[in-house]
Amino acid sequence: MTTTTTTAPIHVPLREDVRTIGLIGLAHGTSHFFHLLLPSLFPLFIHDFGLSYAELGLLVTTFFVISGTGQATSGFLVDRVGARPVLFAAMGCFALSGLALSLATGYGGLMLASGLAGLGNCPFHPADFTILNRRVSPPRLGHAFSVHGLSGNLGWAVAPLYLTGIATASGAWRVAAVCASLLVLVVMALLWWQRDGIDDRRGSVPQVPMGASHAAPTLATEHPMAFMKLPSVWLCFSFFFWSTCALSAIQSFASPALQQLEGLPLSTTSLVVSGYMLFGAVGIVIGGFLATRSERQERIISPCLLGSGALLVLVGTGVVPGVMAVVLTAVAGFGTGLANPSRDMLIKRAAPPGATGRVYGTVYSALDLGFALSAPVFGAMLDHHRPSGVFFGSALALGLSVVSAAAVGLFIQRGRQVAGRVAAL
Repeated sequence: MTTTTTTAPIHVPLREDVRTIGLIGLAHGTSHFFHLLLPSLFPLFIHDFGLSYAELGLLVTTFFVISGTGQATSGFLVDRVGARPVLFAAMGCFALSGLALSLATGYGGLMLASGLAGLGNCPFHPADFTILNRRVSPPRLGHAFSVHGLSGNLGWAVAPLYLTGIATASGAWRVAAVCASLLVLVVMALLWWQRDGIDDRRGSVPQVPMGASHAAPTLATEHPMAFMKLPSVWLCFSFFFWSTCALSAIQSFASPALQQLEGLPLSTTSLVVSGYMLFGAVGIVIGGFLATRSERQERIISPCLLGSGALLVLVGTGVVPGVMAVVLTAVAGFGTGLANPSRDMLIKRAAPPGATGRVYGTVYSALDLGFALSAPVFGAMLDHHRPSGVFFGSALALGLSVVSAAAVGLFIQRGRQVAGRVAAL
């Protein structure tokens, strides 16, 4: 009979965990800020360059295609050279993106800025989660994922205010673009000053906490692509794809859909996305506590997302009057926010030791794919005057993501049972 050895977790001072979580949260918020570098200034580009919405939409597609393709491959780079240098390189691409935008004289310059921003966004999830998993103590990891998700929401919220505010005050969107580059340089300087707090090559905690069995087989001696044979990885990928399709529908089209469905003015429906993100942020904070108290994250994810989906279906039926439809759509963000930290913990369980960056990079590329592919579908629904389809489609996508999450948990549990039987021989 063979026995399974475990590694006792090293005690990590709260201060060290807080420092790492805060630094990574700041970096992640910066990446989400640059998601909206160009979209925040679209009306000004239309005025100066005479561009159509279709041309501007292609800029967004370019960002997410480059980000998604690069994200799937950057995980390998993170596992090979470490997350910290890759993170600094990504921030440098953001700084170059803002500079390229400030110098743009036409559509080609805007496309270059979008491409550089997408390139900078590529490695953030594999780099962020590799650092968090290796440096933050297991009891606080759920809170780390909670802060990580919350910082992303804040990055989305700050970008339009920062960029349009500067553009309005200065009378020039080019000044706003330069200020975006200056902002990321300040963040880079802070990260460099505190760089030992994000050094994943000298992690403060072991990757496998005491008493826990591996979520997936150890692939250290196998081919670098061996993790792609694991069904749990691709089920995580599908989970992210469907949940992102739901987010894309609400983030991009909930406001015009409610205008068509309820006849509400833009001044009212424009609040729905901000409300959705606000409720989502509250849910993320609470979800961090839930994620740390459960070893079966799919049991948290399922009721949260199904509850949100039910609210969206109710709105889509049109039986909810006026402003109440806006409120219920916003409240649906609370359920998706609750599920976010558990979602990231679920991927951690599915990732084989030594392949964290590769798995997170592959799985999170589904986020970019979901944004890139779902927008035309939901946009077509509005073009054909089917606003209910936005809410029904979002609810359906949430339901499919629940099925994927449940399947991930099932495969992980079966893997642990097999590992237990092998260890008993």
